[in-house]
Amino acid sequence: MLGLFSSSIMSPPDELVAAGSRTPSPKTTSTTLLNRFVQTNPSAVSLQLGDHVQLAYTHETESALCPRSFAVKDDIFCLFEGVLDNLGSLRQQYGLAKSANEVILMIEAYKALRDRAPYPPSHVVGHLSGSFAFIVFDKSTSTLFVASDRNGKVPLYWGITADGYVAFSDNADLLKGACGKSLASFPQGCFLSTAVGELRCYQNPKNKITAVPANEEEIWGATFKGPAALAATR
Repeated sequence: MLGLFSSSIMSPPDELVAAGSRTPSPKTTSTTLLNRFVQTNPSAVSLQLGDHVQLAYTHETESALCPRSFAVKDDIFCLFEGVLDNLGSLRQQYGLAKSANEVILMIEAYKALRDRAPYPPSHVVGHLSGSFAFIVFDKSTSTLFVASDRNGKVPLYWGITADGYVAFSDNADLLKGACGKSLASFPQGCFLSTAVGELRCYQNPKNKITAVPANEEEIWGATFKGPAALAATR
């Protein structure tokens, strides 16, 4: 899966900007990155949401244990990869039908977060149990909500393209050529909400997630650390 967001939606993380400046390396634009994704995945589906957001996904190369899914409802778009072990209880919590899958659940969970303010985002992701990574974009409010599971069982990466878009993907190789050293593993057990404004962890959402420069020989430009998680370099 791939999500691309301009600076109008999300400001590029300072740590990734600094990593790219510290060790300059070739980058490509968000359009080139999207085209590469589509060209290497013939069955890929891509969406352009206004001038500032591009989403794409494919079922090619997906694991049977971590399927990818996409849905849109009420101008809320969601890319979800993985499975929720407690999907049944969450359906009951949000009043959903037994046919509702993970991606529909996440849209409804986000709507609850948005409409029941000040319902904290950490409560939404803290109730999720399983292996997952997701990208939610609310077109009506231009809000982005991204998270990875507590143990990093579904990999998620983020970086900055040549034209300043923040890119999220489950494919590190896809981002390497586009983001140069402005690239990192998204920290496990953490979430990012542009409504909140910072990267936070589930366990201690009030604590700031910090980043340290990666070694020169690593593909990453930075490693993000949190009280509940380390972004492991793989």
